Amino acid sequence: MDTEKDMSRRAFLKDSILAGRSLMLSGILPLKAGNYIMQERKPDYELNESDSMLKGICDIHIHAAPDSRMRSIDEWHFAQEAQKAGYRAIMYKSNDFSCHDRAYLIRQGISDIEVFGSLCMNRVHGNRVNAYAAEKAVATSGGLCRCIWMPTLDAEYHYRCEGRKEKGIPVLDRSGQVLPEVIRVMEICAEADIIFATGHCSPQESIILARKASEIGVKRFVVTHANSHFWMMTSDQIRQCVDLGAYIEYCYLPCLWGEKIAECLNMNVSLPGHSQILFVYLLIEVLFLQI
Repeated sequence: MDTEKDMSRRAFLKDSILAGRSLMLSGILPLKAGNYIMQERKPDYELNESDSMLKGICDIHIHAAPDSRMRSIDEWHFAQEAQKAGYRAIMYKSNDFSCHDRAYLIRQGISDIEVFGSLCMNRVHGNRVNAYAAEKAVATSGGLCRCIWMPTLDAEYHYRCEGRKEKGIPVLDRSGQVLPEVIRVMEICAEADIIFATGHCSPQESIILARKASEIGVKRFVVTHANSHFWMMTSDQIRQCVDLGAYIEYCYLPCLWGEKIAECLNMNVSLPGHSQILFVYLLIEVLFLQI
């Protein structure tokens, strides 16, 4: 990575929030992305306790250790730092493991902050979307699993884009219909009133999922990073999802890759209700966690 482009986690977080403040009149907020360097010790940085911009933040997409990939901080220490900085809530995400169970334990040692977890439908749960795993996640002590993500790093679309020979986990059948196991996960999310997120599905798959979720009654349907990499959606695709009641997760990370902010945030999209174009990583309003 170019030295000039390298940013500390603390500086990135502050810059992200500054950008979010400038965009609040449009009803959108930017996300915080992580530095993927594992450090099995307390981090050598601290969130600024006196920074009022962090007060009341709800960060609902956090990758932290323990994990099977390199992470910059572990869940326990991040929760401590977030609490000191005045965060209202955090939700952890692991591509391979459950983290809602660890959220239950973290809560035993920390107060004045809500800690939640989520579950991704990746290969560790089988070669298909595993509705039974989703059922058990929602039933775990504390009721702290607040999001079920469709396949991410093991998604069929993700594999195709990377040119991998093995078959990824599908969400649609060969005729383009939503698979029964995916429908069951939607039902589980609707019954528990938690987030159903598209993960690393393709833009077209996300539209089909949004349509089915609307039919089933999922209230918290999120299209994951619709402005990033090979998940980039067109204005029309975003409009279709919003019309179906979906929330669009915009990603701030592309802005760090040198793209102009208007382009990386896909701000050419003009919709009547900006309230549904949200950066769901750093939410001032707790739309999804039901605190």
